[in-house]
Amino acid sequence: MVQLPKIVGKRAKRIGRGMGSGKGSHTVGRGQKGQKTRNKMNVLFEGIKVKKSLIKKLPLARGKDKFKGSPKPIIIKLALLNLLPAGATVDINLLAKEGIIKKEDALVVGVKILGDGEIKKKLVVKVPISKKAAKKIEAAGGQIA
Repeated sequence: MVQLPKIVGKRAKRIGRGMGSGKGSHTVGRGQKGQKTRNKMNVLFEGIKVKKSLIKKLPLARGKDKFKGSPKPIIIKLALLNLLPAGATVDINLLAKEGIIKKEDALVVGVKILGDGEIKKKLVVKVPISKKAAKKIEAAGGQIA
């Protein structure tokens, strides 16, 4: 007599497939009546709660990805230019070499010098600059190119 091999895994019972499925026939393990007996519920469904539901608590995200606006330039304070050598020409390459900015970021969005702080060195500036910073650089003997 040949012996059949044993079945290793056991299949899950298929509900709603009649009496022979081994899971009953009429209610097939879903209880009696009610909302959950007939179809699947939405994952976000929370019953009749409206005031304190999870969806109401989340912030509105209308247009968050559509209207980002133009990228803003990297802001450099005027006081940071004191780190540069006197008489230097200030451009993106020099600022990146001195470690004030990252060159890759500056090439994408640009750089702008604002008038926070004081400057004590003569510099030649070739990047965009605010009016207040321009006055302070010219007062220190520098140039705006």
